[in-house]
Amino acid sequence: MVPAAVRGVIDHGFSADDVANIGRYFFALIAVVAIMGIASATRFYLVSWIGERITADVRSRVFSHVLSLSPSFFEKTRTGEVLSRLTADTTLVQTAVGSSASFALRNLVMAVGSLIMMVVTSPKLTGLCLIGVPLVVAPIIIFGRQVRHLSRDSQDRIADTSAYAGEALNAIQTVQAFTHEEADRTGFQRAVEDAFVSAIRRTRMRAVMTALVIFLVGAAIVSVLWIGASDVLAHRMTAGELSQFIFYAVFLATGMGAVSETWGDVQRAAGATERELKGHRRA
Repeated sequence: MVPAAVRGVIDHGFSADDVANIGRYFFALIAVVAIMGIASATRFYLVSWIGERITADVRSRVFSHVLSLSPSFFEKTRTGEVLSRLTADTTLVQTAVGSSASFALRNLVMAVGSLIMMVVTSPKLTGLCLIGVPLVVAPIIIFGRQVRHLSRDSQDRIADTSAYAGEALNAIQTVQAFTHEEADRTGFQRAVEDAFVSAIRRTRMRAVMTALVIFLVGAAIVSVLWIGASDVLAHRMTAGELSQFIFYAVFLATGMGAVSETWGDVQRAAGATERELKGHRRA
């Protein structure tokens, strides 16, 4: 509705004969904005509720499973490692299923809707845009796998910090009796730095993926709009139609960029889930 209203304003709003029609477009915009606000709030609440519910269920089941494990498991596995899976790993799942899923759902619907309206507005320009789709999807898949691997490694390093701190605090009397505080400070700092380095590697990979996707989508759209501008000058389409197509193309590019960012969160949560499954198989 927003791009369609902009098209109406550009094609008809600058004529003295159509002054009375301008109000209709802006009233329609106000109605659409109101619907968007209500729908967005409803979507965020419902999807966030799902994320919280799933996280609570996962934590309960993991804890229940841990209580049923044999004593040999606890001899081989540090307490901090188990606690990390109950807290940090399940929090990543909550982020992916809750806020990230809500964000991705909104942008995915916007992207699909924009693509459909792009076809309606100009099949020719849309066909040219779709030629570049494989160039956008390929880096999402390739970099997504790398993010998943790095995310799993990052969660392992976070678990190491929890395990180290848990061991030291559980035996704090022994640590203090043997004046081992400074050695434990150094060891914990080393574990924290390893976790930081691992997290930065994951973040760097996500940043490269996002930048590449946004650049490829933007470059494809700019190229297509160049052709669209030539069509306007040749009177094969109106300025309003080109403006409408530009809005839909921007919505599509924004949605794809946001989905690529969310895909990084999904891969990060997948890495945490793999740690959970690995732990269960090892148990």
